[in-house]
Amino acid sequence: MITSEFLTGKLGDAKVHFERALDCKHTEFDDLYPYMIEHPQFFWYKRYVAWSELLTIVKLCDELGEEWKSQFTERQAEYIAKRVMSSRVLDEWYETNDSKEHVG
Repeated sequence: MITSEFLTGKLGDAKVHFERALDCKHTEFDDLYPYMIEHPQFFWYKRYVAWSELLTIVKLCDELGEEWKSQFTERQAEYIAKRVMSSRVLDEWYETNDSKEHVG
């Protein structure tokens, strides 16, 4: 039987994995496909894999009636509910980016 603690732990792991991929930090994916670092599409693909993992865990939480939104900001939960990883998700995940560009 899957416990609430198990799902919560997996959800936390998936969130950290996605955020590390967003920040271009080392993840398990780098160990699985070290040759990919040489290819320009690597970081996009790495983020896609982490996003897919996160959505899979959230889907399991939904199907098992486990609350998952409390581990995310309201905006992050909205992005996850829409299920589409867009440039907006990548740019605004942390909600700390200034949306106005400053010309110097």
